[in-house]
Amino acid sequence: MKFLLPRPVQIHTLPEICHVNGKLFTVYRGEKAVNKNITILYAFSFLQKTLFPMAIITLFWKDHIGLSLTQILLLQSIFSVATVLLEYPSGYVSDRLGYRLALNIASLLGIAGWGLYTFAGSFGEVIVAEILLGISLSFISGSDSALLYETLKAGGKERLYARYEGRMNGFAQIGEALGAIFAGVFYAAAPLLPFFLQTGVWLLAFLLTRFMVEPPRDTSISSGSHLAEAFQTARYAFVDNRRLRYTILLNTILGIASFYPVWLIQPYMQEAGVPVAWFGPVWAGANLSVALFALASHRFHHYLGDRWMVILFIVMIGAGYFGLGLVGGLWGFLFYYILTSMRGMRGPMMLNHAQMECPSANRAGVLSLQSLCFRLFFAGTGPLVGKLADAGGVRHAFHVLLYAFLLILPPLAFLFLRNGRNGKTVREEVMP
Repeated sequence: MKFLLPRPVQIHTLPEICHVNGKLFTVYRGEKAVNKNITILYAFSFLQKTLFPMAIITLFWKDHIGLSLTQILLLQSIFSVATVLLEYPSGYVSDRLGYRLALNIASLLGIAGWGLYTFAGSFGEVIVAEILLGISLSFISGSDSALLYETLKAGGKERLYARYEGRMNGFAQIGEALGAIFAGVFYAAAPLLPFFLQTGVWLLAFLLTRFMVEPPRDTSISSGSHLAEAFQTARYAFVDNRRLRYTILLNTILGIASFYPVWLIQPYMQEAGVPVAWFGPVWAGANLSVALFALASHRFHHYLGDRWMVILFIVMIGAGYFGLGLVGGLWGFLFYYILTSMRGMRGPMMLNHAQMECPSANRAGVLSLQSLCFRLFFAGTGPLVGKLADAGGVRHAFHVLLYAFLLILPPLAFLFLRNGRNGKTVREEVMP
């Protein structure tokens, strides 16, 4: 399959007409435009993850809506299905119509979803809210990272993508940590207060996305029709490009390993007798660990390379699940921080590998396919993990998951490393 890529362009400081593959684009380029987009993306990531309800939402579902753990994991599977249904189409729309438009739509859906939570009182109403938030996430997925990469590419800085992606992830996790610190206090004062605050956060995010600048890039299709182009992109990701295929698969399982505990850690702490007042600070600490390790990810990758980074990920997953499943106790939740640290290191490195294999015309679409794999896998396994936790306790679920990941990850890691670029370790250039 042949993708049409834009010719290199010179960077100027004034708005001008740009020719890319015979098409005309009115663009604002130069250092000022690049810095503007990057600053807005940092702020958007911060707001997107400033999730006031997250540190207490499992308690809200259990105590105020009356859901069981099985229903909670089912709810998250429904959220994943809602995301899946529009994951790839939204990425394709983003590639064709613009990343800025996709993020505007996502922000409006975020306002609607969290706004619905302010008066939701039944499982059905919560499902509708989660569907809206799932669709919102599908429009963000791929669009923010693609916009970052194309912005850096316009400024000749794409080789530093992993560094900037790490910073974007860092701001996101700092936002989530700050949102969690006072979540317990807000929840104790008024259970709906975190949801009102969250609606306001997404209103600010919508105002921000309107100031983003669309970078110059190719938006043409090479297969004659949009449907054919969509299938060609999927074929490219999962059949034609082996490096991209195994990058997506490994990244999916690594992401899943750090995602199950997100929904199980609160009942885990409740079972262990952790005071509810600790929940906010514990959640904040987890997200700060993601932020710190995301910011340092490109340096870890530079010194360790692909092979040792992947081995480190597997060791950290094993240690985290071993502690959560077999050690436990009042302070057992600290093993969760091993998994959140792995999550921080994984994101920029694995996204950098995927970005290097993505053509500009279909970048958001390919990245959305990666998220699609993650959501499909979680939708199929989440309720089973929830049933396991309901039947035998959360610690037992972590114990079983330990062996499952130790069986799945090594062969995937081998395939990923075997199909690296020219069989060599890919390292990012580290600059001061």
